[in-house]
Amino acid sequence: MGAKADFVRKKYGPLARKTLTSALWSCLAEDFPPLRGERRLRASAERIRELIFGPVRSREALRHGPVLWLGIATEERPGWRKPLSQMELVALLLELVTDEHIEAILKREKAGARLPRRCPRLCRQAHKQGGLLSNCDLAVLPGCSDSALAPVLADYERNNNCLVPRRATLHDVGSGLTHQRVICWKRYGEGKRSEQVARESCHGMEAVDRYLGQFERVRHGRRQEFSEEETAYVPGGSRALVAEYRALDEQLRGAEGKQKPDEKKETK
Repeated sequence: MGAKADFVRKKYGPLARKTLTSALWSCLAEDFPPLRGERRLRASAERIRELIFGPVRSREALRHGPVLWLGIATEERPGWRKPLSQMELVALLLELVTDEHIEAILKREKAGARLPRRCPRLCRQAHKQGGLLSNCDLAVLPGCSDSALAPVLADYERNNNCLVPRRATLHDVGSGLTHQRVICWKRYGEGKRSEQVARESCHGMEAVDRYLGQFERVRHGRRQEFSEEETAYVPGGSRALVAEYRALDEQLRGAEGKQKPDEKKETK
């Protein structure tokens, strides 16, 4: 004899399948024939559901101060003229307003003076959640212009000898070269190992090795008395890149010249 039929499950079981995933599955099967196949349809429906509800946060999960913002995934690989519609987005919770921020306002601190603290904080919060903000994101969130923001971030990185993890530095989007200078300075100026440099600069080892290799080739071209145009062919970069590396090489030589004789012996 066969197994006894479970009539309760037969009658009420379909109620459990009245979900958004099932509706998406049915729609994809009808409107997108190439996706047919149970595994492919299920995966596609679940992925669409994640995209719909990924940026959603319940009221209980939010409090006064943080805002919901979409950033570009840190692991996204940028490409030439790659549109935003082809990039993976990450839902981020950013503390736009903090007790420190309100206290600064009460002390009559100007908005421009608050930016060097506020923007790096937002970038680090986004990076910890697997996303990156662009200068335009940072301009819209605090309410300023991106042209005013760029020199603020560049000065912050230069003065603190660090990198603010954002798209310009981790995805090489834009014309900024500060992250390359910081990486090379940490390696040759501070004598840190490449692994430590990668960790402190929020870069992968592949990117760190590439920048260090470019700097070495520019340094070699300078010793051979090549012009900037000639040297630009060596690292496969621009004249601006070569000028940045040459300025760094000059700065490193000046730092070595200021060392005491016994210090030079220790660094050798």
